Amino acid sequence: MGDQLTNQQIEQFIRDGFVRIDQAFTAETAQQARTILWADMQAEPDDPATWLEPVVRLGMYSQPPFQEAANTAVLHRAFDQLVGPDYWIPCRSMGSFPVRFPSATDPGDTGWHVDASFPGADPANYVEWRVNVRSTGRGLLMLFLFSDVGEHDAPTRIRVGSHQDVAQLLEPAGEQGLSFIELAEQLPRLPARDEVVATGKAGTVYLCHPFLAHAAQPHHGTAPRFLAQPPLLLRRELEPTVEKATYSPVEAAIRAALT
Repeated sequence: MGDQLTNQQIEQFIRDGFVRIDQAFTAETAQQARTILWADMQAEPDDPATWLEPVVRLGMYSQPPFQEAANTAVLHRAFDQLVGPDYWIPCRSMGSFPVRFPSATDPGDTGWHVDASFPGADPANYVEWRVNVRSTGRGLLMLFLFSDVGEHDAPTRIRVGSHQDVAQLLEPAGEQGLSFIELAEQLPRLPARDEVVATGKAGTVYLCHPFLAHAAQPHHGTAPRFLAQPPLLLRRELEPTVEKATYSPVEAAIRAALT
C-alpha cells in the first residue's frame, strides 16, 4: 500500500522521537481552517496593526476542515504503523490553537516540557496532569501546521532523542508517574541533545513520541503562525514493559530506552 512510512522513517521515529509527513493534509483544508480561526480573533489577516498579542489561544475546533486534516488516509496508516491497529481513537477535534504573531514581547510560554496525558487530583488543572512510563491515555504527540512555518515563524523546538531520557525519568515513578510540572522541572538536568525546529508548508504534520521534549519560541517572522498540537488518544493501553511477541514503534522506543 502506498504512502506508508518506510522502515527508515520508523527507525528514525524510534531513535529520534519523531517523523515528519509532508502534505499530510491539503493546503486548501489548511486555508479553510485558518478562515474559521481568523473569524474567532479580534485581528485581521491583512492588518498587522491588529496583531496586538504575541500569542492568542483559541479553543477546541471540530468543524469539517479540522476533522478532515486529522483523518487523512496517510495519517491513519501512520497511526497504525506507529501505535498499532485498533490502539488509537480517530481525532474528532483539533484541540486548542496557540496562534503566534510577530512580536518583540516575550510570550511567556517557551519552556521545555512534555505533554501530560491523564488527569491528576484536579482534572481542571493542567499542570497537575500526569504522564507515566506506559504513556497512559496518549499514543502520540502531533504537530499540525496550518500555515507555512519557516525558521523565523516560531516553529516548535524539538530535542532530538529526548524521549529516551524521559522514559528513564518516568520508570522509577511507576504507574502514578510524574505531573506535568514535576517532569518539566527535571528536564534541565537531562543530557544535552541536538535541537531541530518543526518547519514546513501548511499541511505538514510531525508525529512525535509522547515523551518527546519540545518548546515554543517567540515569533520573529512576518506572518502569523497557525499550529495545533492534539494528542492521539488511545483505545487500548500501550504495554511497553510487558513481555509479548511484538511491540509498536512507540513501545519499542520506550523499551530501548530502558535496556
